Amino acid sequence: VQLQASGGGLVQAGESLRLSCAASGSIFSINRMGWYRQVPGKQRQLVASITNEGVTNYVDFAKGRFTISRDNAKNMVYLQMNSLKPEDTAVYYCQLQYLIGGKAYWGPGTQVTVSS
Repeated sequence: VQLQASGGGLVQAGESLRLSCAASGSIFSINRMGWYRQVPGKQRQLVASITNEGVTNYVDFAKGRFTISRDNAKNMVYLQMNSLKPEDTAVYYCQLQYLIGGKAYWGPGTQVTVSS
């Protein structure tokens, strides 16, 4: 399984970005796809996730501003980020995890920088 994230960039506070992640390879359909972020010196943290059945989970800082969605037919997951804040600056990573067995795959991150 390979994952490729895209859509990061430099924006000003209050603006929006939409991240996309494409999964390819031999993918078992029962899975959860998610977005994590990491800043230097800190652990990678969950932002949001969505199962193949559309069940979503958001961490507190993402609720009300970020929306995760997926297209199962295309093996894509998206993260719509609105009202971005400078503290959202991080490298964002896409993850695919099988719900049976728990094996997880990561893609290379995409940088999101929010200027004040």
